[in-house]
Amino acid sequence: MQRPPPSVRVVTIPFADLEDRGKDLSGKIGDGFGRQGLGIVAIADVPGYPELRKRLLRLAPRVANLPEEVKKGLEDPNSRYNFGWSHGKQKFESGKFDTFKGSYFANPLFDVPTTDNVLLTRFPSYCRPNIWPNDDLPELQTAFKDIGKLMLEVGLMLAHHCDHYASVCISVMKQGMGPYVGESLEQTLARSRCHKGRLLYYFPQKFSKQKDGQSISSWCGWHTDYASLTGLTCGLFMRKSVEIPCSDSGAGLHIRSHDNRVVKVTFKDDELAYMTGETAEILSRGHLRATPHCVKAPSCEDASLVDRSTFALFVQPNWDEKIKFPSEFPYHQELSIPPNETLAYGEYSERILNKHYVART
Repeated sequence: MQRPPPSVRVVTIPFADLEDRGKDLSGKIGDGFGRQGLGIVAIADVPGYPELRKRLLRLAPRVANLPEEVKKGLEDPNSRYNFGWSHGKQKFESGKFDTFKGSYFANPLFDVPTTDNVLLTRFPSYCRPNIWPNDDLPELQTAFKDIGKLMLEVGLMLAHHCDHYASVCISVMKQGMGPYVGESLEQTLARSRCHKGRLLYYFPQKFSKQKDGQSISSWCGWHTDYASLTGLTCGLFMRKSVEIPCSDSGAGLHIRSHDNRVVKVTFKDDELAYMTGETAEILSRGHLRATPHCVKAPSCEDASLVDRSTFALFVQPNWDEKIKFPSEFPYHQELSIPPNETLAYGEYSERILNKHYVART
């Protein structure tokens, strides 16, 4: 039997240090997001966060268990299911549709990001309006927006320290593939209108001893985020609506490191994690690195009928922000993006979404 990947505690930064704009956190930013890092850090002691996390995550199974006709009315095919309810529309790895989890997408800041019909047509996954189940689950909107706004505020604080780290790399360490070009990551993200939240619900499965060797990507396939920063809550596990600890120590978030090692990463329930995405790597010219990751489902008998809820906030540039793709990073060659090409962020990400979201009949 193959040995399970080692478990690694992520780099952790106290919130009090993060909100101090003058504090030098370049060491920890480098350990987490730098060339040898795993592309993830955790923020501890964020005021009000534990309560907001539980309030939203407890709603995830209620969303997933709404009547089918209600969920159908909460779908938005024109956005490639990037607003409202989505289940079984996304593809990862082998090309199979992902039916293990359901998602609820919304912009936590703007219910109507724009009314410009040209933008609505050109960038539907960012510019279309939010959809809320106000008649069937009215508390979802407030819980979703409250934690989304907090995670964005913390993410912008983190972006400030990422900018400082990149400048240190340039002036002292001489790391990376080139100079930090353009405006700061913090400024770019602060003016964006298309940050996107995703409430995720992983459906319970039945497991037996024979399934102990199942794939590491059994609950979510391998992928690399294309946003700048992805805020992540620790998963909330339940069995029949009762909160429980996960009984399988091998389940959870796994990351492929830059030297091709696979490790399971851990952070505490009351810590808020952030991962770097491809756009941060491109904009920083390699001073910040993104990593592929996946989620492994529990596979022991004690984990049968256990579900998992979590929330991700994709902190990303505005749809019209210009992204220049350097020759050093041959991302998505299958998208036919030539080296040194400049694309609007919205166009870049819509091309990626076209790979993963396909209309189903």
